[in-house]
Amino acid sequence: MSALPGSAEGAATTGLVDSPVQPAPADLPPLTEQTRLEAREIMARYPQPRSALLPMLHLVQSYQGYVSPEGVALCAEELGLTKAEVGAVATFYTMYKRRPTGRHLVSVCTNTLCAVLGGQRILDALAADLDVHHDETAADGSVTLEHAECLAACDYAPVVTVDYEFYDQQDVESARALVAALRRGEKPLPTRGAPLTDFRGVSRQLAGFSQHADAGAARAAVDAPGEWGPTLAGVRLAAERGETAPPMDGPEPQPADGGEPADTVAPSGDEGKTPEKEAADARVAAADNPAERAGAAQTHPDRGTEYGRRTPGGSRPTPDTPAGTEPGTSGQGPSPREA
Repeated sequence: MSALPGSAEGAATTGLVDSPVQPAPADLPPLTEQTRLEAREIMARYPQPRSALLPMLHLVQSYQGYVSPEGVALCAEELGLTKAEVGAVATFYTMYKRRPTGRHLVSVCTNTLCAVLGGQRILDALAADLDVHHDETAADGSVTLEHAECLAACDYAPVVTVDYEFYDQQDVESARALVAALRRGEKPLPTRGAPLTDFRGVSRQLAGFSQHADAGAARAAVDAPGEWGPTLAGVRLAAERGETAPPMDGPEPQPADGGEPADTVAPSGDEGKTPEKEAADARVAAADNPAERAGAAQTHPDRGTEYGRRTPGGSRPTPDTPAGTEPGTSGQGPSPREA
C-alpha cells in the first residue's frame, strides 16, 4: 500500500503522522495566566526545568484538546527552548495530538493478536459509523478515532480504550454500542480501571494534576473495581489441575539482598572504621562486575577515591578535594561535611 506523506492512510499503515500541526480553530479557548502558573509549578518539580516538557505538553493539551502552536510557544517561552525543540518532542510521541481532539479519544488495537481476533474489523466499522479515518474527529466533535499499535493487554484481545481506559474483549457490535453511548454523552464504566472522564481530563492527570472534583472522587477512581479473569486464567487452571512449573537446572537461588552485608552488621572494631564505611567496603568487595563495583564506589562515604574512581577529566581526586570541585562536576555532590 502506498500513501502520500501526511495522509490518514499513511499514518494508519506506519503508525506515524508527518503532517504539520494544525492551526488553531477560531473557537479554541486561549491559554491563560493560570496555565502558565501551572506550567511553572510543573517545572519546580524537576532539578532541570527542561525535564518538565512532557507533562507541560499534557497540560496545554488538557486546556485546548491538542498541542496547539500557542501551546508549543508557551512551553518554549517558559523553558527557554526554541519552538522547534518543543515541536520535535510534541511530534515524536503519539499521545500528543497535532490537531483538535474530540471529547473522547477512542483507540482500537490493530496489532497482531487483536487484529487476528477482529481488531481491524472493529476499526473499520467504527470508521464507517463516524465517517472518519485514523486520527480524525467525528463531525459532532464527540469522538476522535485512532488505531493503536499495541495497548499492552493481549490477554484481553480485542481491546479498545477510551481516553486510555480499557474496554476489553470487544467485538464489532459491542464497540459500536460503546461509541454510540459516548456520542450520546454517556460514560460507560470501563472493564477495569478508573471511571471514564474525557480526553482533556486524562491529559490533566498525565500532567500531574487531579482531574477529579474532590478527594472522594479521586479515591473512587483509584479503588474502581476491575475484572482480572483473563490475566489470572493460567494461575487458576494450574491450581485446579495441581500443576506446578518444572524445576530449573542451575545454581541454587541466592537469598534476597537484605541491605547491608551480613558480615558488617556488627562493627568489627577496626580503628578509624565506622559501621557505614565497613558496610560500604563490603559492598564494593562483593561486586560481581565493574559496573556494580563502580556503583558501590560512588555511594561510598569516601566517595570511592580509594577504589580508583576517576573524574571525567581522567585524574584521580585526592581525599581532601572538596566535593563538587573535581574537574567536570557540577557542584551537586555532597559537601565535605556530609562526606
